[in-house]
Amino acid sequence: MNSDLPTDPAQLLSGTALAVFRLNGQFLDVSEKLARPAGLTAAWWQVLGAVVREPLPVAGIARAMGITRQSVQRIADLLVDRDLAEYRPNPAHARAKLLALTEDGRAAIGRISPAHRALAQQLAEHLGTEEFQRVLSALRTLTQAMDKIAED
Repeated sequence: MNSDLPTDPAQLLSGTALAVFRLNGQFLDVSEKLARPAGLTAAWWQVLGAVVREPLPVAGIARAMGITRQSVQRIADLLVDRDLAEYRPNPAHARAKLLALTEDGRAAIGRISPAHRALAQQLAEHLGTEEFQRVLSALRTLTQAMDKIAED
């Protein structure tokens, strides 16, 4: 494989964690910059983005994002107060309402899309499509492994 990388599992874990923490910081920074012109924060965009395709309960959003239900609940309530999202009845669970985008929320997401697309294109040009796909695959594999370990 890559001879400049450690082989010791403890060193691999530490290096991976540090790289992921740095990457997370980079994603948060660029997300704030992309979201700001649309009147959003990165966290608001993240929650709105989770319900672009379909309304979801707060607990479902939290699970998908890997954060606490309470954090998502606070953001969801703010989004509803600002008419960017709304709560709808949940046929599967009377007390767990579904969070859905409003027209204003969908418009805010739409205002981010051109800058998001430009960043995606820059990354694709820098990495190349195949490497970009390998990165995504590796991150998904790592996430699945961490999920499996957390279950044990």
